[in-house]
Amino acid sequence: MLEPFLASTVTQSRQETFELGYRIGESLEQPAVFLLEGDLGTGKTVFAKGLICGLGQANADDVTSPSFTLINEYPLRLKVFHIDLYRLDKPEDLRSLDLEEILREEAVVVVEWAEKLGKQARAGAICVKMEDLGDDRRRIEIQPCRA
Repeated sequence: MLEPFLASTVTQSRQETFELGYRIGESLEQPAVFLLEGDLGTGKTVFAKGLICGLGQANADDVTSPSFTLINEYPLRLKVFHIDLYRLDKPEDLRSLDLEEILREEAVVVVEWAEKLGKQARAGAICVKMEDLGDDRRRIEIQPCRA
Protein backbone atom coordinates (compact mmCIF):
# COMPACT_ATOMS: atom_id res chain seq x y z
CA MET A 1 0.00 0.00 0.00
CA LEU A 2 3.06 2.25 -0.18
CA GLU A 3 2.87 2.80 -3.94
CA PRO A 4 0.99 6.14 -3.68
CA PHE A 5 3.82 7.49 -1.50
CA LEU A 6 6.75 6.41 -3.66
CA ALA A 7 7.68 9.81 -5.04
CA SER A 8 9.57 13.01 -4.43
CA THR A 9 7.53 15.49 -2.41
CA VAL A 10 8.21 18.96 -1.06
CA THR A 11 6.62 19.71 2.29
CA GLN A 12 6.16 23.33 3.31
CA SER A 13 6.21 22.92 7.10
CA ARG A 14 6.97 20.58 9.99
CA GLN A 15 3.23 19.83 10.11
CA GLU A 16 3.19 18.72 6.46
CA THR A 17 6.24 16.51 7.08
CA PHE A 18 4.47 14.97 10.10
CA GLU A 19 1.26 14.48 8.08
CA LEU A 20 3.11 12.71 5.26
CA GLY A 21 4.59 10.26 7.77
CA TYR A 22 1.16 9.91 9.42
CA ARG A 23 -0.60 9.01 6.15
CA ILE A 24 2.06 6.39 5.41
CA GLY A 25 1.76 4.87 8.89
CA GLU A 26 -2.02 4.87 8.64
CA SER A 27 -1.87 3.02 5.31
CA LEU A 28 0.52 0.27 6.46
CA GLU A 29 -1.02 -3.16 6.68
CA GLN A 30 2.16 -5.20 7.07
CA PRO A 31 5.67 -4.86 8.46
CA ALA A 32 8.10 -2.59 6.63
CA VAL A 33 11.55 -1.11 7.11
CA PHE A 34 12.05 2.63 6.59
CA LEU A 35 15.60 3.92 6.28
CA LEU A 36 15.65 7.68 6.92
CA GLU A 37 18.62 9.64 5.61
CA GLY A 38 19.45 13.32 5.66
CA ASP A 39 21.48 15.97 7.42
CA LEU A 40 20.82 17.13 10.96
CA GLY A 41 17.56 19.09 11.12
CA THR A 42 16.02 17.79 7.90
CA GLY A 43 12.93 16.39 9.63
CA LYS A 44 13.74 12.71 10.14
CA THR A 45 12.30 12.64 13.66
CA VAL A 46 9.22 14.67 12.65
CA PHE A 47 8.56 12.19 9.82
CA ALA A 48 9.14 9.23 12.17
CA LYS A 49 6.72 10.71 14.75
CA GLY A 50 4.06 11.05 12.06
CA LEU A 51 4.57 7.48 10.86
CA ILE A 52 4.40 6.09 14.40
CA CYS A 53 1.29 8.14 15.21
CA GLY A 54 -0.30 6.88 11.99
CA LEU A 55 0.23 3.37 13.33
CA GLY A 56 -1.74 4.20 16.48
CA GLN A 57 0.41 6.23 18.88
CA ALA A 58 -2.10 8.70 20.32
CA ASN A 59 0.25 11.45 21.45
CA ALA A 60 3.12 12.64 19.25
CA ASP A 61 4.88 14.02 22.35
CA ASP A 62 5.29 10.42 23.55
CA VAL A 63 7.40 9.63 20.46
CA THR A 64 10.91 10.80 21.18
CA SER A 65 14.05 10.38 19.17
CA PRO A 66 15.98 7.50 20.70
CA SER A 67 19.26 9.43 20.45
CA PHE A 68 20.49 8.20 23.83
CA THR A 69 18.64 4.89 24.18
CA LEU A 70 19.20 4.14 20.46
CA ILE A 71 16.03 2.01 20.20
CA ASN A 72 12.43 2.67 21.28
CA GLU A 73 9.75 0.02 20.90
CA TYR A 74 6.02 0.76 20.55
CA PRO A 75 3.35 -1.98 20.79
CA LEU A 76 0.83 -0.45 18.36
CA ARG A 77 -1.40 -1.80 15.59
CA LEU A 78 1.87 -3.21 14.25
CA LYS A 79 4.89 -3.47 16.54
CA VAL A 80 7.27 -0.56 15.87
CA PHE A 81 11.01 -0.20 16.48
CA HIS A 82 12.32 3.38 16.21
CA ILE A 83 16.11 3.36 15.93
CA ASP A 84 18.46 6.35 15.92
CA LEU A 85 22.04 5.69 14.83
CA TYR A 86 23.28 9.29 15.18
CA ARG A 87 25.56 8.57 18.13
CA LEU A 88 27.20 5.48 16.62
CA ASP A 89 30.72 6.12 15.41
CA LYS A 90 32.07 2.72 14.43
CA PRO A 91 30.58 -0.19 12.47
CA GLU A 92 31.34 -2.42 15.47
CA ASP A 93 28.80 -0.40 17.47
CA LEU A 94 26.04 -1.70 15.18
CA ARG A 95 26.68 -5.29 16.24
CA SER A 96 25.85 -4.48 19.86
CA LEU A 97 22.32 -3.36 18.86
CA ASP A 98 21.17 -6.75 17.52
CA LEU A 99 19.79 -5.01 14.43
CA GLU A 100 19.73 -8.26 12.48
CA GLU A 101 17.34 -9.71 15.05
CA ILE A 102 15.13 -6.61 15.00
CA LEU A 103 15.01 -6.63 11.20
CA ARG A 104 13.75 -10.23 11.28
CA GLU A 105 10.83 -9.28 13.55
CA GLU A 106 7.31 -8.87 12.21
CA ALA A 107 7.41 -5.14 12.82
CA VAL A 108 7.69 -1.71 11.31
CA VAL A 109 11.29 -0.57 11.73
CA VAL A 110 12.15 3.12 11.37
CA VAL A 111 15.88 3.88 11.29
CA GLU A 112 17.15 7.46 11.53
CA TRP A 113 20.68 8.10 10.22
CA ALA A 114 20.35 4.91 8.17
CA GLU A 115 23.38 5.86 6.05
CA LYS A 116 25.44 4.51 8.97
CA LEU A 117 24.17 1.02 8.11
CA GLY A 118 26.11 1.00 4.85
CA LYS A 119 24.61 -1.48 2.40
CA GLN A 120 23.34 -3.75 5.17
CA ALA A 121 19.54 -4.01 5.65
CA ARG A 122 18.63 -2.30 2.36
CA ALA A 123 17.03 -5.28 0.62
CA GLY A 124 13.26 -4.81 0.70
CA ALA A 125 13.49 -1.55 2.67
CA ILE A 126 12.02 1.85 1.82
CA CYS A 127 14.56 4.69 1.60
CA VAL A 128 13.37 8.10 2.75
CA LYS A 129 15.89 10.78 1.77
CA MET A 130 15.29 14.19 3.27
CA GLU A 131 16.78 17.52 2.20
CA ASP A 132 16.41 20.95 3.81
CA LEU A 133 15.26 23.51 1.23
CA GLY A 134 15.12 26.36 3.76
CA ASP A 135 12.17 28.03 5.51
CA ASP A 136 10.81 24.71 6.90
CA ARG A 137 10.56 23.30 3.36
CA ARG A 138 11.83 19.74 2.88
CA ARG A 139 12.32 17.59 -0.20
CA ILE A 140 11.38 14.04 0.77
CA GLU A 141 12.15 11.24 -1.68
CA ILE A 142 10.51 7.92 -0.87
CA GLN A 143 11.54 4.90 -2.91
CA PRO A 144 12.53 1.25 -2.62
CA CYS A 145 16.18 1.06 -1.54
CA ARG A 146 18.83 -0.10 -3.92
CA ALA A 147 21.51 -2.42 -2.62
